Amino acid sequence: MNGPVDFGIDGDGIATIVLDRPDVHNAFDDTMIAAFNDLLDRIAADTAIRAVVLEGRGKSFSAGADLNWMRRMAAYSVAENQADALRLARLMQALDGLAKPTIALVQGAAFGGGVGLVACCDIVVASEDARFSLSEVRLGLIPAVISPYVVAAIGAHQARRYFLTGEVFTARTAQRIGLVHEVVAREDLHATRDALLGELRRGGPEAQAAAKALVATVSARPVEAALIAETARLISERRASAEGREGLSAFLERRAPNWLAQ
Repeated sequence: MNGPVDFGIDGDGIATIVLDRPDVHNAFDDTMIAAFNDLLDRIAADTAIRAVVLEGRGKSFSAGADLNWMRRMAAYSVAENQADALRLARLMQALDGLAKPTIALVQGAAFGGGVGLVACCDIVVASEDARFSLSEVRLGLIPAVISPYVVAAIGAHQARRYFLTGEVFTARTAQRIGLVHEVVAREDLHATRDALLGELRRGGPEAQAAAKALVATVSARPVEAALIAETARLISERRASAEGREGLSAFLERRAPNWLAQ
């Protein structure tokens, strides 16, 4: 696939999305957002895809919004700006809610909306040289569209600092505050990806989708009768499902479950 976003699926059902504008550090504009949204729709509908890897080509993961796009937006009306922002919001929501495991590999700069993409992924691996910034306030803006996902990742108290200062922070700091799971040497990014994909293949695809939805269901909800009843219903449904029965049978019979042969 040629264009601002490259895409491929390997024989094991692993889809890879590559932000492919290395000359501008993979900054995104309306064209990239549209292509990305189309890909996410395709991935969501393809049951053969087991997991998704997101990465950026070249020196950086994503430097956020493209300068020429920002110049055009400055001349937009409020209504035009809102329509434009909603397209980016749809991208973030689709990536965050994708019913398949997602892994982000981050090197170089991940600024502004690039941090939003990172926060929407399930597992984040950053190179030691990765740098992050929620720099919007330095342009007189706010990280509004990405804020639900960033706050969910790092918490409100950390968001207060980094939303307000716009400062650049390291991969180790990103790991400490919850944005990044693992920090590795840049040359180890793909080996770490492969190890994680190996772990993900061991899980049932339907169970992984349900587990991902479970996190959204229980997050920030009080433990009360309604939540207790809902979680009991969810586990009972999984136990009674064909995949759940297969997984339990495979465990008791000391054999590999059938999804490992798919």
